Amino acid sequence: MKRIIIAVLAITLGLTSCDDLLDLEPKSLISQVDYFKTETDLQLFTNSFYNNLLDKSPYDDQSDVYIQQNLSDEMMGGTKRTVPASGGGWTWTDLRKMNTLLAYADQCSDKNAVVKYTALTRFFRAFFYFEKVKRFGDVPWYDTELGSDDEALYNPRDSRELVMTHMIEDIDYAIANLPTDKEEKSAPYRVTKWAAMALKAQFCLYEGTYRKYHNLTLEGNDYKYYLQQAADAAEELMTKGPYKLYTTGHPESDYLNLFAEEDANPDEYILAIKFDYGLSIYHNATAHALLATQGRPGLTRKMVNTYLMKDGTAFTDKAGWQEMTFIDEVKDRDPRLAQSIRTPGYHRIGKTEVLAPDLSISVTGYQPIKFVQDPTASGGNVDRNDRSTCDLPVYRYAEVLLNYAEAKAELGTLTQDDLNNSVNLIRKRVGMPDLNLANANAHPDRYLSSEETGYPNVTGSNKGVILEIRRERTIELMQEGFRFDDLVRWKAGSCINQSLMGMYFPGAGSYDLTGDGKADVVLYDKGTAKPDVASGTQVYEIGNELILSADNKGYVYYHKNILRTNFSEERDYLYPIPINERSLNHNLTQNPGWDDGLSF
Repeated sequence: MKRIIIAVLAITLGLTSCDDLLDLEPKSLISQVDYFKTETDLQLFTNSFYNNLLDKSPYDDQSDVYIQQNLSDEMMGGTKRTVPASGGGWTWTDLRKMNTLLAYADQCSDKNAVVKYTALTRFFRAFFYFEKVKRFGDVPWYDTELGSDDEALYNPRDSRELVMTHMIEDIDYAIANLPTDKEEKSAPYRVTKWAAMALKAQFCLYEGTYRKYHNLTLEGNDYKYYLQQAADAAEELMTKGPYKLYTTGHPESDYLNLFAEEDANPDEYILAIKFDYGLSIYHNATAHALLATQGRPGLTRKMVNTYLMKDGTAFTDKAGWQEMTFIDEVKDRDPRLAQSIRTPGYHRIGKTEVLAPDLSISVTGYQPIKFVQDPTASGGNVDRNDRSTCDLPVYRYAEVLLNYAEAKAELGTLTQDDLNNSVNLIRKRVGMPDLNLANANAHPDRYLSSEETGYPNVTGSNKGVILEIRRERTIELMQEGFRFDDLVRWKAGSCINQSLMGMYFPGAGSYDLTGDGKADVVLYDKGTAKPDVASGTQVYEIGNELILSADNKGYVYYHKNILRTNFSEERDYLYPIPINERSLNHNLTQNPGWDDGLSF
């Protein structure tokens, strides 16, 4: 869904004299020379960057830990991923607008406004190019406005090193010249210097880890340079910025409430997208989790297995964990599990009725509740599709802490104090024990490093703590749009090939999912009579209405009979350049493994 632009650029023409009829310039148009005169001009021109570039549905990101009824092309693989004729993310309209503003901003008489909106535009140009580098790798760098006859339109792709160097120049300018949260009255809905630091930490961590795990060496800076840039930017934000993790002293509910509140929490949200019932600006997160027609999302069994026990030990170290049924497997776990999916005792915010996971709404049974609002929100319409109004995060402080810890761990410079100032703050919010550096490295978790369930390419003396930081990142940032990009930069596409199953059921029978001793789900064998059950009880025929991994028992496996192709290590880390773009510009090379039928 598209957000409504905060402010609409309106130009009203005044009355003119007869002499003006000799002026052949159309009065319905306005040129760059006549515009960019005031701060309002600059603000209105840049408003579209917020609307066009920020992700309005991060909760919808499919991966190895979160899936839906219809798997994305990335999850299906093979011929489901094709070279498009056009589109495919190869769009440059917003960049042209950015370069237009940068070329003409000096026409504004308010020089402070010139600096501010130049900095804002350079922030968004770095943001824009980060998305392009993630998607395509090498891309042409453009920092001037181009016309339709400009030869530069036929430039080849520039090295990602050149692009990243310019991105750092842009973001450093933005950091130096954007207002703080105190100076920007509309924070956290407007970009500040702190948001620029968060972006820098984010894209430098991406680039550093991408180069490290893909063994990518380019002329210029190495992967350690980018990791250090990430660590430094995150540390500066941590030490000089005003942010802290949201907490009210209720570890059993603070994480859930953070994402369900109408307004972004200014302590933790560095940049957020504003949604508003009165202005009819909505998203779909609540209905996505509640209505059978909105995708039927669910966490995978692998994801649920990843959550630690509340004492900090691994769930997958418990005897019999593989065949634990729902009530037993979610007992005494990291409190974020019960604040991410429906577990025994769950009720909607503001309500008391206990609700069981609904297998008709979640294809795995692990029904998500993150971003699910109080049913009285949005004028009482929040449960309808496209009626959610809680603000969505773009950057929040917890991500910055995780970026800092990961960058330092990958550099080999992480200390226990670093963990205490980052990951362990996140754990403390939910009452989890601290992560111990020495212990993690002495005892790497096999579940996180095996080919079947983890990341087998992590090596070195910091292997254990890197795996634990990845665990923490996966849990804390669930449904915030990071997971697929993380798999790409870690060269962990093999995770896409791992199991996409859900809850375990040992066979036909009655199952209590709420802990009240009453059956919430009844399963019966295929071809047998449907049992009579109490009103409100879910009933499914095994092998027909509910597919299990081992025919009459096992894990919920909705996609069991759907043919998927393994993630291609040679092809699928980058997206293809569209055919029409290469046909127009023969200097554009295609990414490895993508056959578009063009021979030049």
